Amino acid sequence: MRLIFLIFFLLIHSVSHSQNLVGKVISVADGDTITILDNKYLQTKIRLYGIDTPEKGQPFGKAAKRFTSKLTYKKKATIKRYDTDKYGRTVGVVFVDGINVNAEILKAGFAWQYRKYCKASFCEDWILLEKEARKSQVGLWKGVAPVSPWKWRKGARNSSYSKSNTGKYGDAGTGFHGNIKSHVFHSSSCRHFNCKNCIESFYTRKKAIAAGYRPCGGCKP
Repeated sequence: MRLIFLIFFLLIHSVSHSQNLVGKVISVADGDTITILDNKYLQTKIRLYGIDTPEKGQPFGKAAKRFTSKLTYKKKATIKRYDTDKYGRTVGVVFVDGINVNAEILKAGFAWQYRKYCKASFCEDWILLEKEARKSQVGLWKGVAPVSPWKWRKGARNSSYSKSNTGKYGDAGTGFHGNIKSHVFHSSSCRHFNCKNCIESFYTRKKAIAAGYRPCGGCKP
């Protein structure tokens, strides 16, 4: 009986401390979600820990997915597992060829450090990676006022939020506002300038177009 208990304990101990998953990346859903296939032909969906990339419909959403695909697709990945989210996805840090993919996405400017969920000891360092990307204006930080994915998902499109995003120089009467649904941008003289979904701000026309927005047909900015 004692021997059976010991074997059971060792098995449980072994499973609880098996934190790494290894598999080939067979699909990339978006910038922070991949799927791996292990040597037992089991698929596991992985949500990258501690970062949040633009959603598919957001500016730079496709660019973030392309960047993650370039680093991971069809390659062998090792995942340091931290959690399981409410959708049943394994949440972890992904390593490919010795590269920390989560950190590389931050460096390239295609993600926010996910303040709400990033609690590991290295998360403070990841904030610095995000700040450096902002400073260098790489990736999504080429835009003046990118909307974080968690605000996008919550649909933070009320007037008070729109007024707080008034452009790089803080002047609500200048620059351009982009509609995050239609991806159309409007000049400050346009009647749609402060529309319900116009919560992304650009100080120049060039910045708006670079972020994937097109000019309004009415005000012709």
